[in-house]
Amino acid sequence: MDGLLERPMLSPSVAIDTASYKIFVSGKSGVGKTALVAKLAGLEVPVVHHETTGIQTTVVFWPAKLQASNRVVMFRFEFWDCGESALKKFDHMLPACQEKADAFLFLFSFTDRASFEDLPGQLARVAGEAPGAVRIVIGSKFDQYMHTDVPERDLTAFRQAWELPLLRVKSVPGRRLADGHTLDGRAGLADIAHVLNGLAEQLWYQDQVAAGLLPRPPENTPD
Repeated sequence: MDGLLERPMLSPSVAIDTASYKIFVSGKSGVGKTALVAKLAGLEVPVVHHETTGIQTTVVFWPAKLQASNRVVMFRFEFWDCGESALKKFDHMLPACQEKADAFLFLFSFTDRASFEDLPGQLARVAGEAPGAVRIVIGSKFDQYMHTDVPERDLTAFRQAWELPLLRVKSVPGRRLADGHTLDGRAGLADIAHVLNGLAEQLWYQDQVAAGLLPRPPENTPD
């Protein structure tokens, strides 16, 4: 089951560690930040866009098995989403979202060229003072790729320059079961598993490096 808002109930015989992280979701208004978080949490995706008026937090639990040891770790992701207007209007909003953030998700929309061109500025403005934090770029509305304003050659150039993970997500509402009302959890899981798995892998690797269990990667400076 994808995206649980409450901690899953586990058998007392199952020994499992929980790793908790704060993730700030950044992007221009209308790119689908709130819709992405809703999909990750297994919730209804808003049909009509409404600007997030303040800071909205959503907790998602995601179990993962470590390849090296087969140990299961429960990842607790706390997503912070704040509307662009609120960030511009209230000076304390961005520092609150940045404070002790373990990861930043930078969203752009395949149907909004300006949101893609805004990425370098956002990377510097939002995560510039947190060089050790995980940074992942996500292109939303990938299901509307036939009408894209961001061609593949531009994505390739961006990846080469910044050397950051770049994922794609659909923005259509989740599929439903035969009753026409209940969200199809299995189908929803297939749509978002790559995002949560990628986030868990990057954060776990970051922790292992910080603990000295893995070598620190060489510094990469974008051109």
